[in-house]
Amino acid sequence: MKIFLLIAFILSALEIGVFIWIGGWIGPWWVVGLVLLTGGVGFYLAKQQGIETWNRAQVSMQRGEAPTSYIIDGICILIGAVLLVTPGFISDIVGFLLVIPMTRKLFNQRIEKFIKYLFNKRTIIYRRW
Repeated sequence: MKIFLLIAFILSALEIGVFIWIGGWIGPWWVVGLVLLTGGVGFYLAKQQGIETWNRAQVSMQRGEAPTSYIIDGICILIGAVLLVTPGFISDIVGFLLVIPMTRKLFNQRIEKFIKYLFNKRTIIYRRW
């Protein structure tokens, strides 16, 4: 937990630094406009990709297949959407990478390995009801 707080603190400081740097380069009002624009575009893109992934998962389940890859895609889209709504340029870049289908594939295997690690470590417990 301490490492997550440290990472959050460092990322926040980096975001502020990038705001100041870009604000000095293009002006503060343009920075505000870019933050609002990336948030709006990111929200639209995340919503569209989320609905598309949900529909593909439903089709997969109707065929009797496990929608494992679609669940991982959904996790990527959710994390990306949160990052896109969060003000900041670094978070926007990572958010877009997680939401755009071509770049999202880069993260799928890593997230799947991390989830398997959490299951094996018993951090996440799965129970059937």
